[in-house]
Amino acid sequence: MSEVACVPEIAGLHDLAGRYDAILCDVWGVLIDGKKHFPQAAAALKTFRDRGGKVVLVTNASRPDAEVRRQLLGLGLPADAFDDLVSAGELTLADMVARKGQAVYHLGPPRDNGLFEEAARRLGAPLRKVGPEAADYVVCTGLFEEKAEIPQDYDERLAALKARDLTMLCANPDIVVAIGDDVVYCAGALAERYAAMGGDVLMFGKPHAPIYDAARARLARLTGAPVPDSRIVAIGDGALTDLAGAGRAGLDCVFITDGVHGEELRPGGAGVDGAALARLIAVAGARPVALARAIFW
Repeated sequence: MSEVACVPEIAGLHDLAGRYDAILCDVWGVLIDGKKHFPQAAAALKTFRDRGGKVVLVTNASRPDAEVRRQLLGLGLPADAFDDLVSAGELTLADMVARKGQAVYHLGPPRDNGLFEEAARRLGAPLRKVGPEAADYVVCTGLFEEKAEIPQDYDERLAALKARDLTMLCANPDIVVAIGDDVVYCAGALAERYAAMGGDVLMFGKPHAPIYDAARARLARLTGAPVPDSRIVAIGDGALTDLAGAGRAGLDCVFITDGVHGEELRPGGAGVDGAALARLIAVAGARPVALARAIFW
């Protein structure tokens, strides 16, 4: 029997809950689809919390924690489904504040302006947002027109940034994300192309270490002491973000198969395709402890 074939598919969190004291849970594709939240997933996390567990949401959203929280509650996610959250945007924000006095070019849609407004609030002074020709660094939050553009459309713009050797802060390392039935490119797709050109890129979200360090710190604050890695499980649907990130961080991971890789993993809605799962595990460089179609108790 292959190693991949040995990955069990669980019926619900109750199959694993006794092994863990804390969950680091992905958001997009696991708790929400950008238009609504998933009630059964929220109920399962609440049950885990009711039994003494802690839940920290870990998201590659390019917005500050407080703004992400408002968005989630606005989509109907109950506040009692989680204890805390940490976003890639929050970590990007901290780096922006540390660059006090430098001018920034925003590569991304206007809806992400909250990141810059919050940076100005924390700095106590207006943030200097300028064009690429006058910037000291770049903050990338995504494509300007995500439903009409592709990353290749930005090659000339990225080359101009590289010519000035500007550091890019990538506020969302996701390559793609599903919004309802649509799949759109994210900031990570542009950051990858910039890095391939030799550009300097700082990544703050999954699968990179800073967001897992921040999540561990949130857990320690909630519990009053560090939670051993062996008692933490990550849940997510992205091979290159959630699965890879958990593996790099030394954490167990439950891989959600009906998320962003759903069509590849379950062609025609059937059982998990072993070959597809093996490919994703190889790409991620990590093996999940379990599979689940979605989060249920």
